[in-house]
Amino acid sequence: MVKYIFVTGGVVSSLGKGIAASSIGTLLESLGLKITLQKLDPYINVDPGTMNPYQHGEVYVTADGAETDLDLGHYERFTHSKITKRNNITTGRIYYEVIRKERKGEYLGNTVQVIPHITDEIKRRIKMVSKNVNVAIIELGGTVGDIEGLPYLEAIRQFGREVGRENVLYIHLTLVPYISSCDEAKTKPTQHSVMKLREIGIQPDILLCRTQKPLSSHLKEKIALFCNVCKENIIDAYDVESIYEVPISFKKQGLDKTTIKSLSLSFQKDNFKEWEKMVEKIKNAKKKTKIAIVGKYIEVKDAYKSIVEALYHGGIANNCKVEIKWINSESKNLLNELSDVFGILIPGGFGYRGIEGKIEVAKFARINKIPFLGICLGLQCAIIEIARNLVCLNDANSSEFDPNTKHPVISLMKEQKGLKKKGGTMRLGVYPCKIEKNSLAYQAYQKEFINERHRHRYEFNNKYRKILEEAGIRISGIYPNKNLVEIIELKDHPWFVSVQFHPEFQSKPTSPHPLFSKFIEASMKR
Repeated sequence: MVKYIFVTGGVVSSLGKGIAASSIGTLLESLGLKITLQKLDPYINVDPGTMNPYQHGEVYVTADGAETDLDLGHYERFTHSKITKRNNITTGRIYYEVIRKERKGEYLGNTVQVIPHITDEIKRRIKMVSKNVNVAIIELGGTVGDIEGLPYLEAIRQFGREVGRENVLYIHLTLVPYISSCDEAKTKPTQHSVMKLREIGIQPDILLCRTQKPLSSHLKEKIALFCNVCKENIIDAYDVESIYEVPISFKKQGLDKTTIKSLSLSFQKDNFKEWEKMVEKIKNAKKKTKIAIVGKYIEVKDAYKSIVEALYHGGIANNCKVEIKWINSESKNLLNELSDVFGILIPGGFGYRGIEGKIEVAKFARINKIPFLGICLGLQCAIIEIARNLVCLNDANSSEFDPNTKHPVISLMKEQKGLKKKGGTMRLGVYPCKIEKNSLAYQAYQKEFINERHRHRYEFNNKYRKILEEAGIRISGIYPNKNLVEIIELKDHPWFVSVQFHPEFQSKPTSPHPLFSKFIEASMKR
């Protein structure tokens, strides 16, 4: 029988439900249990692919090409669960399916309503991801009390009734704010959040209390009394130096044992040492390096969440603490801001804003021999810069940014040109790449064939391949099926690598991505 854990949040958003759910997954996997995780997003968009990063943060891409919530990145970094498009559902996707069924007459003339039709579709999607696992961890986005979240709360309430309350665990993450003026933590927001949850018909079994520092025994007793939760089931979710310490904090407080006992799960091992060793490496790193991320959404760090984590993972591989310097690609003092960094990374993105600044940064890294990693759009900016300054194609550009450029070194493929509808024209998900031996990329991967995730529409224009290679570019990675450029390097540079794919999506703290590991290693030699 599959067991279900539902993680909800209260008081305010961004408390870390994704980290909490992922940490629970880490603990259960260390006990030998097979788990999966799923995110329920109450917004009406079908997926976050067209949403502004300022509103939503990063769009995480799964191996099967789904554009999903960034929390799915946490799921894959913290666990070995294979995440697919089924692991992220939205209100838009739910209603789309229900309306499709209604138009086909599948409801036999019944009035289509939120209950039971919307809630039944939600429950069906939860069951779809729960096959062949011991535990399914389901995270509900937003907070208790949000209007758009009510159908999901009703669905997970019904779930406990249908599969048996002994097979369901409700975990509620809530805020216990610390008021510095009176030097006191306040439990009232948590009390009201749980009260709202109970009004809906859900009694939480475990409370994760987000707080600045551990709660006193007295406060836990107070929360237990007013929220009808056992004191032993109140867990401190206090601030830690690294997000990868959260599973350790939870384990010390017995969350793994409480979960096992509550769901009557059996296990045969406790293999948590690898995770603890990894966290020790983070805390005891002997070396330091500073890396610049040059982007246009730097005010919202979550827009580059997977890249940030992959850089930290590269640090773990090199016993190095990575300091990130955020630089706006539209800054007036852009190049001056790069004076104290040891490596430069240009991340992916869409649209013309900030492009000229990124092109200048790629030139700065090339001329000054600074280790450089370009990702997706970062590769395209590097190509444009080299075409302009080494090949003297002054008008070189991407046809995305200048449809009338005389030298579209980045352009659409022939089969994409003329399409007015852009939906379905991107390369999304995993594609193969063949790597040239004796290249920097091969030194990193140590193999000839790799598979990496993509999210882009425009490609390197092979028409300019020969003259760019003559100018010093080495094309070290190709998508064989269509002869598309995947990786470029500079021959006369210590470490200048740009890739059309997104390597950050396959990096884990226990298994750092080789490109990020080598990038950090190169930066440490500066």
